[in-house]
Amino acid sequence: MSDRYQQLTSSGLGRQLAKRLGLPTPTPLRRHRPGDPVVSAPVLSGAAEGARLGESISKTLGEVHAQVEHAPTEGTRYAALVFDATGITASDQLRQVYAFVSTAIRQVATSGRVIVLGTPPEETSGTAERTAQRALEGFVRTVGKELKGGATAQLVHAAPGAGNALDSTLRFLLSSKSAFVSAQVIRVGPADVEQPHHSRPLREKVALVTGASRGIGESIAETLARDGAHVVCLDVPAQGEDLARVANRIGGSTLQLDITEQDAPRRITEHFTERHGGLDVVVHNAGITRDKTLGRMSEQQWDSVIGVNLMAQERINEALLTDSSPLRAGGRLIGVASISGIAGNVGQANYATSKAGVIGHVQGLAPRAAERGVTINAVAPGFIETSMTAAVPVMIREAGRRMNSLSQGGLPIDVAETIAWYADPGSGGVNGNVVRVCGQSMLGS
Repeated sequence: MSDRYQQLTSSGLGRQLAKRLGLPTPTPLRRHRPGDPVVSAPVLSGAAEGARLGESISKTLGEVHAQVEHAPTEGTRYAALVFDATGITASDQLRQVYAFVSTAIRQVATSGRVIVLGTPPEETSGTAERTAQRALEGFVRTVGKELKGGATAQLVHAAPGAGNALDSTLRFLLSSKSAFVSAQVIRVGPADVEQPHHSRPLREKVALVTGASRGIGESIAETLARDGAHVVCLDVPAQGEDLARVANRIGGSTLQLDITEQDAPRRITEHFTERHGGLDVVVHNAGITRDKTLGRMSEQQWDSVIGVNLMAQERINEALLTDSSPLRAGGRLIGVASISGIAGNVGQANYATSKAGVIGHVQGLAPRAAERGVTINAVAPGFIETSMTAAVPVMIREAGRRMNSLSQGGLPIDVAETIAWYADPGSGGVNGNVVRVCGQSMLGS
């Protein structure tokens, strides 16, 4: 669905009118197109004294052919500001990140990036360092709110020893694939990562996408296929025609199945063992809404949403983490949560509960997944332009679009690109994360 307000404010007259009235003027976001470079303008790189990630950052910037500068040049517009803050061990040293960003923040290009890398606070050597590293989160979230022109800011917590596992995350955050991701804290741990072919990182991989017949699920299937995966598109039999259309277009295959059936986990594991000889990526996208305020919500409305959105995912993942599972080493389990699961939403007690449960499931299962050489992560979309949000009353829809730092709704591809980053063989150090795809929504934390 088109955003007519954004179209209006993209014109000269509309922009002037919005400015006079104090209204937001959303910048059309630059999104990835095949063949696009990761960065198309110079990158300003800096580091705190004693920082430890310089070699890893330089390696990625070199491989993406970035023109790197270490001091701002007057008149230059930067595709990204990248600062290694891992050397900050006390609060008085926070001035270093302030000095770096404040000097050049007005030179960040349209749809540019600010990336700060730090140490997970719980993995620091003492209270002073933990305090300073935790302070970086408030700094980065504020930068995200102050940036203009569709630019975003992120904080990457890289654990000691995680330098070799940073590449896929840095590429994603530097690129236009992360267009609607802003002010997120991403954790990367040590991992022996597979070095992918960056144009088709999922070639020879097999992926399962549930709820793939339309909307966000369709976009996820398309994006994983673009990256080289054979995608098995799953949905209920009633969606069989649409499901076949998607699978045929992307060169994938179909599996018609109600994931709430008791034998669904067994049928899934048997399908991938017998038909594909294994499984590499699982995206739990299937979900439903049955909205009513609590006083009017029936038991059936509660049970159906919890069953599809949460319990089915739990049961399938349990089956996939057994010794007889077709899920291969290096596998990726990916859930789709929602900012409703973080902030709650009137009339969606069942939906918000299920999506908060997805977050808890990811965080709780991450250590067990890691023992099997598997990662589990989730995305939490905010307002995404779909047929479902198009049916929302106009004033509520406009509020959903504008109540974020980018002043616009996201697109299904924004969710899909984030999932493709999780699925990347180079993302082995990314485990237990829940990344919001919401343009830094004002809702929730």
